[in-house]
Amino acid sequence: MKEPLFTAAGEALPAQPWPDYPRPRLRRESFLNLNGRWQFAVSESGEAPAKYDREILVPFCPESDLSGVGEHFAEGSFLFYRRHFSLPDGFNAGRVLLHSDGADQTVDCFLNGRHLGSHTGGYEAAEFELTGGLLPGENELVLRVTDDLRGHTLPYGKQVERPGGMWYTPVSGLWQTVWLESVPQTYIRRADFTCTLEEAVLDTGDERLFGTVTVADPDGAFTAPLENGRAVLRPAHPRLWSPETPFLYPIVIEAGGDKVESYFALRTLEVKTVGGHARLCLNGAPTFFHGVLDQGYWSDGIFTPASPAAYDEDILAMKALGFNTLRKHIKVEPPLFYYACDRLGMAVFQDMVNNGDYNYRRDTVLPNLGFQTRRSDEKMHPDPAARAAFLAGMESTVNALKSHPCVVYWTIFNEGWGQFRSTAAYKKLRSLDESRFIDSTSGWFRCGETDVDSRHIYFGPWNLAAGEKPLVLTEFGGLTLPVAGHLQCPGRSYGYGACKSPEELERRVLALYEKRVLPLVEQGLCAAIYTQLSDVEEEVNGLLTADRKVCKLKAAPMLALAKRLTQN
Repeated sequence: MKEPLFTAAGEALPAQPWPDYPRPRLRRESFLNLNGRWQFAVSESGEAPAKYDREILVPFCPESDLSGVGEHFAEGSFLFYRRHFSLPDGFNAGRVLLHSDGADQTVDCFLNGRHLGSHTGGYEAAEFELTGGLLPGENELVLRVTDDLRGHTLPYGKQVERPGGMWYTPVSGLWQTVWLESVPQTYIRRADFTCTLEEAVLDTGDERLFGTVTVADPDGAFTAPLENGRAVLRPAHPRLWSPETPFLYPIVIEAGGDKVESYFALRTLEVKTVGGHARLCLNGAPTFFHGVLDQGYWSDGIFTPASPAAYDEDILAMKALGFNTLRKHIKVEPPLFYYACDRLGMAVFQDMVNNGDYNYRRDTVLPNLGFQTRRSDEKMHPDPAARAAFLAGMESTVNALKSHPCVVYWTIFNEGWGQFRSTAAYKKLRSLDESRFIDSTSGWFRCGETDVDSRHIYFGPWNLAAGEKPLVLTEFGGLTLPVAGHLQCPGRSYGYGACKSPEELERRVLALYEKRVLPLVEQGLCAAIYTQLSDVEEEVNGLLTADRKVCKLKAAPMLALAKRLTQN
């Protein structure tokens, strides 16, 4: 049984949480935040309820303590959210757009009783145009969200109806910011960048756009023309992005009566042979990605921390221990997370969110006994609808994140969950993004095209050797240490080796790196991802407790270790 456990920010929650502008890579002055108290009701039929008998605090899912509801409703239920709003004077510049940045899984939008559209994808942003349905004065907005985990067709990650072990509480409904903006008739819809060490090419995706791009370069601001929706930006003395020096170039784009703020960074990624081994290189230099697995769960908000400042706090806590990488595991975060990684200097290995069924014997037991390869994954998870949904989610994820410099690595399939035709998925992803490393099959069931040799080791011998592809250890560790007073599930413990004290945990973590990881770095290992950043429900193998109030390791020995790893 899960017990309430609040973070410090959750104990002092404001009336309107998450007031921050939610889209840092395309920022306008026009912004009306709709987070806060909404009327709430649940229906089994999908028909509008006769009355709204509850309240919910948006942007927190109803399963979370922060929402004020704290309940998971039957799969397939329809969650109705209602609130009224009035536009400020002068807000409407021609068109008014509603953004629902995350709703699991399908959201329908109704304005003043009129259905405006629907969007499916629990990890994707939805946009609805309100312009034609707006009334003078007060307007009624209703969002209807339905979620169903039973079919395993849509991406769902680690959500299950009966959580336990490495599977977690399900999330439904709204879980990210809901907001309004106004734009002119022709407006800038996106700002994508392709970068080298010398220049960035901006692509807005709209050949009708002509205007200017002003770059805030510390060596002297400069302006470049925007022609047919594209611009080439060349700083006089390029400054590069890395976890050690996360330099960002702020820009202002003006075109078609629209004006947005954005930013770019200069960095490159490639595989090079160095010292006889294939190495992952950042900005032309071999780089060891020293990371932790980051599930993106919070004890009080589940998918959504009490404040976006929590992202900064997690990143800085891991940097204080010497880590330079987070593997964002089976979840896509709000844009503010990636912005924090861009700003603070944290590389991200980004997983795609899996769908398909999970079989404990097939996907976990046998691979951990050594049965980790297959001749083909052509017939795995054959359902056409599930395959199409996964590929659509992958494309959406790449398009949303591909201009964040922090994202350096894509993971398509993890431990066989939902895996199918990995070579075809690799080629699809490569067509969407030519620049990043691609891990087609993290852990096992390696049977397709990939950029890396990706392994998971929790048990048994470490039979690893670098080959033709860069060797990456994308999961290991997972040692447990429950901390009394900071547990969501007291009496239940899940992980991969129990420790009885902080001293024992420190000794065993350092020994893992000393005896296992460091020798492999010399032999070609390019990355190591320790499990994990924080405790999650029954899992107590985090470096932080689930409420983020306790760090289980001391910084000094971890920083000394990191120096040896990254300067090896």
